[in-house]
Amino acid sequence: MKTPLQIAILAAGEGKRMGSALPKVLQPLAGRPLLAHVIATARSLDPRAICIVHGGDDGMLRRRFPEADLKWAKQEPPAGTADAVKCALPMLPEDGVTLVLYGADPLARAETLREVVRRAQQGALSLLTVELEEPAAYGRIVRDSAGKVVAIVEFKDATTAQRGIREINTGVMAAPTGAFKRWLERIDNRNASGEYYLTDSVALAVKEGATVEATRASSVMETLGVNSQRELAQLERLYQRAQADALLDAGVRLADPARIDIRGDLSCGKDVSIDVGCIFEGAVTLGDKVTVAAHCVLRNVSAGPDTAIFAFSHLEDAQIGARCRIGPYTRVRPGGSVLADDVHIGNFVEVKASTIGDRSKANHLSYVGDTTVGRDVNIGAGTIVCNYDGANKHHTIIEDDVHIGSDTQLVAPVTIGRGATIGAGTTVWKDVPGGTLALNQKTQLARNGWRRPTKG
Repeated sequence: MKTPLQIAILAAGEGKRMGSALPKVLQPLAGRPLLAHVIATARSLDPRAICIVHGGDDGMLRRRFPEADLKWAKQEPPAGTADAVKCALPMLPEDGVTLVLYGADPLARAETLREVVRRAQQGALSLLTVELEEPAAYGRIVRDSAGKVVAIVEFKDATTAQRGIREINTGVMAAPTGAFKRWLERIDNRNASGEYYLTDSVALAVKEGATVEATRASSVMETLGVNSQRELAQLERLYQRAQADALLDAGVRLADPARIDIRGDLSCGKDVSIDVGCIFEGAVTLGDKVTVAAHCVLRNVSAGPDTAIFAFSHLEDAQIGARCRIGPYTRVRPGGSVLADDVHIGNFVEVKASTIGDRSKANHLSYVGDTTVGRDVNIGAGTIVCNYDGANKHHTIIEDDVHIGSDTQLVAPVTIGRGATIGAGTTVWKDVPGGTLALNQKTQLARNGWRRPTKG
């Protein structure tokens, strides 16, 4: 039977170098808080418990992550990583294996962490390490002549020779929970920082004769954490480039892989083409041969095969059918709009909470809100659905094969019957029967001898 796993996520750091009132672990990476990435990875390991160690954040973390599967422990004041894990252990089962992760280190792969856990389940103190060309101020992995790990030395406490070591500690480690408890009771703070270092558990494990094993991360990106806005921006670009490379490997054509942002899940069919400056948020699905032109934003959108989304369009919460033509400068607002096949929504058209049937068109300068539009409808330029009376929203129905002339106002609630025609400049405030022409009576005058006003 596999040894059960529990996870402690250390998230009590104040992040003073971020220069932000927002806790460090709530800073966004690819549209989600750093801590959200770590929690998602932790959950993928199927632990029986997750405990997040937080500090003086006025409850912001718990409000942001209210899920019932998360346990919380408070570390105040912060006194080092060993003290943080000591705070977490009473919230976790006493047996099994405990894996320690960090709330601002978001990109460790589940496959790598499973290897760290596997070695701990075999009784070892299991570390995640990485080799850096320039190790800077990270703790160094010290090995004996046989290559076995014997200690981790923090940079502040390292000798000149030890500072030359390139293999560094990432902070991620796992061990049998009972062993962690023993070591934590014996760790002191007699060091340059006056803190309780979790890394001191390595020397204690060696002294006990316990096995210490190290798993090398497959890439440096897995081990990177965030301590400043500069580091966060650098990590964002690394993350986005990795996302772009995955799209390229899957056959997506990117005009420039350095100019795309994916802040959620983007799924693409074959022969999809994406131009520069596009942002994808939430769950976005693009069917075969979809093209997305420059500087579009898509949030929770699905687009069917052969659909073209032209430049500077902003689409949210929309289902778009096949062979549609959207934009440029189209806005689909949140509200769950559904566009059927062969729909055209053009320049400076706004759609909200509406359903638009096959082959219908609103090509320019219109607002369609809270409306059901049938098939083969043409909505002329400047048409506005007046759906709001100042207190409530009302619904409009435009049946199949309706032609609406330019500069028309449809005052909801109203129904335009099948095959009706609305003359240009008409204000429609009551239902229009099918097959009829609706217009407002107008008189046009031409006055002889009239002069334009002049400036005094």
